[in-house]
Amino acid sequence: MTVEQTRALVEPYLRSHDANLLAPDVVFTDLSSGQRYEGREAVGGMLHYIYHVAFDAHPEGLVVVVGEGRAFAEGTFAGRHTGAFAGLAPTGRHVRVPMCVSYDVGPEGITAGRVYMLASVMMEQLGATVAEAAG
Repeated sequence: MTVEQTRALVEPYLRSHDANLLAPDVVFTDLSSGQRYEGREAVGGMLHYIYHVAFDAHPEGLVVVVGEGRAFAEGTFAGRHTGAFAGLAPTGRHVRVPMCVSYDVGPEGITAGRVYMLASVMMEQLGATVAEAAG
């Protein structure tokens, strides 16, 4: 993938989180928990849940670096806690959590995403600790 081809897939994806821009066998990994989501449907479902069910959220202030078949986005996950998340009932609290995502991109779309977002920061803003949510 050229830089231009990579950019042509990643930039629309970052605006919309459209699962159709993911490769059929895409794998996303949440590096704070180790949780893996495999396949377009699973990744699309996870993104929908995080951005539209558990939270009414969006990315802010994204800085995007694009290379040949690779992209990196850094910004803030920002929104309001509106649904069950990590064992917590909706709090209505607003969160602003720094995040980074590293993407691999191929001809069929985004093939992998590695999400770096500190669970402890999210849970503190929701008024809980990671241990409380886990247990």
